[in-house]
Amino acid sequence: MSDETSYYEAIGGHEAFAQLARVFYQQVAQDELMRPMYPEADLGPAEERLRMFLEQYWGGPTTYHEQRGHPRLRMRHAPFAVTPRMRDHWVAHMRVAVDSLQLSPELEQPLWEYLERAASFMVNTFDEDAPHRPNLLS
Repeated sequence: MSDETSYYEAIGGHEAFAQLARVFYQQVAQDELMRPMYPEADLGPAEERLRMFLEQYWGGPTTYHEQRGHPRLRMRHAPFAVTPRMRDHWVAHMRVAVDSLQLSPELEQPLWEYLERAASFMVNTFDEDAPHRPNLLS
């Protein structure tokens, strides 16, 4: 990656982030712990929001901000009981998604480190029995 190339471009631009979000939500769709966080039948809108957020974060289009404003990740996830176990499921599914990109170690490392930190930052309760709250992300 050169100084003139954004990370977004270096890993493959829109196609890479679309694949990352798609593979992640394919995993979520099969997860008995995480799937209830998305009561809607179609995970497409959640997939699109994740893709747009990550694209913007890594130097791509600012569509997320234009459509949804500031990310405010903790606030947007506050309605959910994000437990350490939930984080671990999220990280496991994201691991599959990142691996699907087949990035070089130099490109994978910053992405993976960010995703792990972000997942831990979202934990808002250590009560593993905390009830799921309604989806307010839309």
